[in-house]
Amino acid sequence: MSRLLAWFDWLPPAMASALLLVAAALIALLFSRLITEALPRLPGLRRIAFIHETIGRLQNHVRLLLMIVAASAALPATTGFAPTTIQFLAHFFAFAVIITIGFGLIRAFRFGTDKYLDRIANREHVDDITVRSHQTQIRILRRLIEITCGVITVGAALMVFESVRQYGVSLFASAGVASLVVGLSARPALSNLIAGIQIAITQPIRMEDMLILNGDWAYVEEINATYVVLRTWDRRRYIVPIAYFLENPFQNWTHSSPSLIGSLFLWLDYQTPVDEVRRIFHEELEKSANWDRDMSSVGCQVADSNAQVISIRLIAGAADANGMWNLCCDLRERMLKRLREELPQSLPRGRTAIVPGASDEPAWPDSLVSPPVNRPMAGGQYTGPDIRPRG
Repeated sequence: MSRLLAWFDWLPPAMASALLLVAAALIALLFSRLITEALPRLPGLRRIAFIHETIGRLQNHVRLLLMIVAASAALPATTGFAPTTIQFLAHFFAFAVIITIGFGLIRAFRFGTDKYLDRIANREHVDDITVRSHQTQIRILRRLIEITCGVITVGAALMVFESVRQYGVSLFASAGVASLVVGLSARPALSNLIAGIQIAITQPIRMEDMLILNGDWAYVEEINATYVVLRTWDRRRYIVPIAYFLENPFQNWTHSSPSLIGSLFLWLDYQTPVDEVRRIFHEELEKSANWDRDMSSVGCQVADSNAQVISIRLIAGAADANGMWNLCCDLRERMLKRLREELPQSLPRGRTAIVPGASDEPAWPDSLVSPPVNRPMAGGQYTGPDIRPRG
């Protein structure tokens, strides 16, 4: 370093020392670029995609770390700085190294978990429930680990400086287990963090589960450390605290299996031949692309009746929630068309029966019938109605 510093002896001492630090950082940058560019080209590593992705994801953190370490190593040779300046730069470089290593580890951990999730999702013979279960656990625990690592990194970096060391100590104390237990009843944020751990372990909800919230169909789009993002069918978003799913009952239609049974109702006339309706239903069901071909979930039954119509319930299974909705809509449209064309007598109709109040009275009393009218003779001039009085 002293030889390198001799190149700048014609400059003021402070500027020469600053240029020495810059030169050391640039040399480290050049060295790191050579390594990161040459390593993927080695014969044994050229075809390994994981090596290329790892270098591409982490090379900036590695280069920055090497530059800081090189500048820190050159710091004792900077004789042009005052002792207080050297002490400040030493603390600053230590602070930068801790921050770079901490957030580099977070980035590396995120990269590793992303690769694991991609590998699980692309693996054959793995059911959808297992994939979503791994996604839920990894994403929740990853966020908790990232928060913990971030708190430790910032706390350790702050403790480098004497003037702010008390803030670093306080940050470590607030992140302790005792603080979490004590603050659980008083701080909703900590309550949601604990709830996130419980969600990851017990998994009442998973990624892409379909829930019923406030009467809306909603899919679990994102599970964070303290809240859950739900996506409705019309692309609205619910932001729900994660503790809600441990404290309130809710419907999860895809908890055990994504397949669902859809049902639709037809209100028809009492003269409807139910056997014919059942035959038409089976014929149209065979034509539906959304049916899962499971006959055990198929049914056509008279479910209810009232004074005017009967209610026929049609049920069939589908592979998922979207398929169930499309199946019901498709079957309803097909059934109405067939009934209108082949069984028009089965469509609902209103009936009115006029009956006498007693057995010896006519159905139409004379008081309800208009009086007889004396019409003019053919060819005669009409002078208005001549109402005859009743005899």
